Amino acid sequence: MKRNYWPLFFICIFSFTLLMIVWTIHNTLKVPVNEDDAFLRKYQDIDENFNDVVTSNHIFLKKYNFKIFLNNEEKNLDITDVFLSQRAIEERTLNKDLLKVGENKIRIEIFDKKTNKLEDDFDIKFRITQTTNNNSKIDSNKNNFVFTQTGYIADIKVPKIGYWNIIATFEKDGNKGYLFIKTNAK
Repeated sequence: MKRNYWPLFFICIFSFTLLMIVWTIHNTLKVPVNEDDAFLRKYQDIDENFNDVVTSNHIFLKKYNFKIFLNNEEKNLDITDVFLSQRAIEERTLNKDLLKVGENKIRIEIFDKKTNKLEDDFDIKFRITQTTNNNSKIDSNKNNFVFTQTGYIADIKVPKIGYWNIIATFEKDGNKGYLFIKTNAK
């Protein structure tokens, strides 16, 4: 009498496959999820409302003249870096080497276009985040910035070499400006 081992072989393969599926799901559930909070909001919210962010920046820039100085390098209110990969920094020099390891001077000037007066009562949220690790971030807000005759000033310490994202929002009277710059520190 000849035995047929094909059903047993099929049951073994099926059991192994089912076990691997369960093992994969189990291990996936144990891994923590790092949420990207670009623009200081969940990325899903930004993804759904990106047009509102762009419109908000246009309205903000119609009302205010904005400049940010990162270690005396002048930049404007800009979010175009959000479309670039981090490797783009290597090829382009527009936002390369804006930060340095150690102390960094940040100065923000926001002038009202009608009065040409330096504005001093903005709600500022400012974050420098290392791109590969959302846990490595430096948060600042209006309390960390000192308002002087030349604008808001802060000293921010960058702890290590690497690629960094500079994310900020500036809000006053319902007008909100967004900043997103990809750079590196060396």
